[in-house]
Amino acid sequence: MGVPKTSTTMLKQIAGTEEHPRWREFVAKYRPMIEAYARERFPGVDADDLIQETLLGVMKALPDYVEREDKKGAFHNFLTGMLRHKAVDALRRDGRRDKAEAEAARDAEDSAAGGGESEEEWRRTVYAVALGQLMGNPRLGARSKQIFLRVALRGEKPQTVADSLGVARGLVDLTKKRMKERLRDLVERLKEADRIR
Repeated sequence: MGVPKTSTTMLKQIAGTEEHPRWREFVAKYRPMIEAYARERFPGVDADDLIQETLLGVMKALPDYVEREDKKGAFHNFLTGMLRHKAVDALRRDGRRDKAEAEAARDAEDSAAGGGESEEEWRRTVYAVALGQLMGNPRLGARSKQIFLRVALRGEKPQTVADSLGVARGLVDLTKKRMKERLRDLVERLKEADRIR
């Protein structure tokens, strides 16, 4: 089953409201891929329930989701990762923990062989999405983003950054702390969207 080309415009439109008319188009476009993935990877889980749980999770996460233009496949990874987590949750809820672990292990083996993404790839994708949301937030100032990028992501010394920007060292430390807290909150919200039941 081929992976549909993600329309950033569609994602932005449907993120605005649950009643947007393009939701039907989104479901029609992605359901075959989701269903094929669910039936192949998790035959022990009711595919219709799994698809519904996944789409509810996507619906909740989309308002915070910002497509990263420089990372092709990010939305596909996000979508299949959410589906996988929903399937493992369903297996565990049904009291089939051993089967869930076996399915997850098989999925991880398939991922290692090029068949999909691993748990670590899922976490990296969630982090990348959250970071994209943080850095793409128009309500955050350019200086705050620059401080965070230089100190937290590139590892520059806070005093060096403060001196180059002509600000107090305390402002650099406070900005880094606040931006890290925002990033942590975004990651948790994305993970929480995956846990919707």
